[in-house]
Amino acid sequence: MTERLYIYDTTLRDGQQTQGVQFSTPEKQAIAKTLDALGVDYIEGGWPGANPTDSAFFHEAPKTRATFTAFGMTKRAGRSAENDDVLAEVMNAGTSAVCLVGKTHDFHVERALGITLEENLENIRASIAHMVAQGREALFDAEHFFDGYKANAPYALDCVLAAFHAGARWVVLCDTNGGTLPAEIHDITRAVIEAGVPGDRLGIHTHNDTESAVAGSLAAIDAGARQVQGTLNGLGERCGNANLTTLIPTLLLKEPYASTFETGITHDALKTLTQASRQLDDILNRVPTRQAPYVGASAFAHKAGLHASAILKDPTTYEHIDPEAVGNTRIIPMSNQAGQSNLRRRLAEAGIEVPPGDPALPRILEEIKTREAMGYTYDSAQASFELLARRELGQMPEFFEVKRYKVTVERRKNKYDRMVSLSEAVVVVKVDGDKKLSVSESLDESGSDRGPVNALSKALAKDLGSYQSLIDDVKLVDFKVRITQGGTEAVTRVIIDSQDGQGRRWSTVGVSANIVDASFDALLDAVNWKLLRDGAKG
Repeated sequence: MTERLYIYDTTLRDGQQTQGVQFSTPEKQAIAKTLDALGVDYIEGGWPGANPTDSAFFHEAPKTRATFTAFGMTKRAGRSAENDDVLAEVMNAGTSAVCLVGKTHDFHVERALGITLEENLENIRASIAHMVAQGREALFDAEHFFDGYKANAPYALDCVLAAFHAGARWVVLCDTNGGTLPAEIHDITRAVIEAGVPGDRLGIHTHNDTESAVAGSLAAIDAGARQVQGTLNGLGERCGNANLTTLIPTLLLKEPYASTFETGITHDALKTLTQASRQLDDILNRVPTRQAPYVGASAFAHKAGLHASAILKDPTTYEHIDPEAVGNTRIIPMSNQAGQSNLRRRLAEAGIEVPPGDPALPRILEEIKTREAMGYTYDSAQASFELLARRELGQMPEFFEVKRYKVTVERRKNKYDRMVSLSEAVVVVKVDGDKKLSVSESLDESGSDRGPVNALSKALAKDLGSYQSLIDDVKLVDFKVRITQGGTEAVTRVIIDSQDGQGRRWSTVGVSANIVDASFDALLDAVNWKLLRDGAKG
């Protein structure tokens, strides 16, 4: 027999409290659609009335299978729940569930709110009772609960019992400051259950200030809590919230949780988790965390030659789950630590079959090691590795030849007497027997300067003759620069991430003492890889 465990997502509210994050209404709608498809049980949409974006979002609320939830706070002292205008804004959002936050730490009640402990208890009781009377599913977020329990356990328990007896479907214990360690969370959660709030009415909400939000959430579940709250990619204030992209696969794939609990997320839906994680980063225009558990690009990357050799025989030698279970992929990076087993595996993933003992294998390895000594890196530039290998194997067509390129950067005053910069690139290529000259500026649609690399990228992709239709959907999505040596012999390494209309994303590398030259090499590899993968004929 399995028990039901409920997943409550707060990305659209807690995630928006992340420094530098501000969702638009369409972005919130897209994220809600992804969360609903994933199978979470609750989607908390935000705080109606708190800001224009949240108000607009609830006005255009998406239809979801998940229980759509509005967030607010308990009524203020000195007025009834029926006459509290802030509470009314939340109720008027019309959601079937409402989550109200209330104080449970006596210090915050008396210092932050400036009211008596009994007044706070009445605010909790009256607010929850009002929601229940209106036919809403009521949730109570017990703010600062763990700190409050450690300071004054009887009062903290009185607060959560007040919400429970008033009819709250869920009482959620919040580690608001993120400083409570997992063992404490487990013991205090057990104490709450023993005090009279059943586990199947109890939730957990942790923050990651000690890098233990996921562990703390699991500890609460071990103690008996049956709702867990968190955000995609661990978004949230300060160090973030419990990361659902880690929690969800742990609950579905790891024992004892996998055989003990049932959630609303199927194993088929779990295969979309990596895509959901990267979609959120794309919306935020952030580079995904490569080392993120389960969904990171490096989560199943095996660089050491010894490891790769074992992976070839049995992936479980160095992997705790099958990466496909969460929609991720195994990567065998190429580096100067690589052996032939590693190399053959990586070639096979690129669709290149080379038998053991082929004389090309040591040549490829030697070339990689030589180039990495010059500053190149192939463990994070898989597309450039594939092109290098194909050239050594005689399998790389020449689609076009670059005859020359030039980049100029000008800084001048505009008509408003402000200093502005402008880059211009000229690229001459020979393709299909003809020379083609392309010129492009670095200004974007808004008139902002995007720099010389942007100008080069646009000029290179402006006219490639018969290949043009294959590269029209390519865009540059990330650009990373590193100085690999110091002093007068400094070398610049550039890694470029590109993406096409099919959602494919690939990385290429260029190295030179000149940053523009290094960038151009990486751009050339990006275009050549795209043409190769789309079956262009050289």
